[in-house]
This record gives sequence, structure tokens and C-alpha cells, in this order.
Amino acid sequence: MLSKANRLKKRSDFDLVFKKGVKHKEDFLSLRAVNNNLKNSRFGFLVSQKVSKKAVIRNQIKRRLRAMVRTKLLKIRKGLDIILIANPGLERKDFWELEEILNALFKKANLFSK
Repeated sequence: MLSKANRLKKRSDFDLVFKKGVKHKEDFLSLRAVNNNLKNSRFGFLVSQKVSKKAVIRNQIKRRLRAMVRTKLLKIRKGLDIILIANPGLERKDFWELEEILNALFKKANLFSK
């Protein structure tokens, strides 16, 4: 689980990222990112019913994404609010395929610190 300091929770924070964030897309995963002027990066995860009607599958996707982000947290630049959005088709990917997609997306968005 991500620490509280690394979670986006407020609706106003999500709205700000959607209004001002830069969008990147890779396979069945989208990302929006915006600067937050804080000492750490915060993450939010969206998996709609379009991906799967079953809550079990939607929660499994979110748990997998959180676990991957937690392992990469030290490599990611500080001071960003990031939302990861699952698109239909992502539910058919296994853990390792999902990790490859996430790595490619983070590289494309230039989120890894140098």
C-alpha cells in the first residue's frame, strides 16, 4: 500500500490534474501528470466499470498498479500529482505485461528522475 503522503484523495486534487495535467497513453493505460509543489509525488488510480463490471477485477487492477508504483517510487521525480487511468482491455493483461506497459508509460512521460 502507498503511504498517505503518496496518495491523491481529494476530489479537488483529481479535478486539478484532469484540468491542467499533461496526458500520455500507452497500450491500455493512460496517465495524467501535473506539478504539485510538494516534496513528494502523489498518485491516484481510476478503473471504471467500462474495464470490468466486476469490482473484484477492478480492485485487482488497482492493487497491481499500486504495488508497481510503490516499487518505483524512489525512481520517480518528486513534486508531481499523477493519475493512472485503466482503459478497457487492461483486465486481460497479466502482472508482467502490466509492468512493461507502466514502465513504457513512465519513460514516455519522462517521470523517472535522472
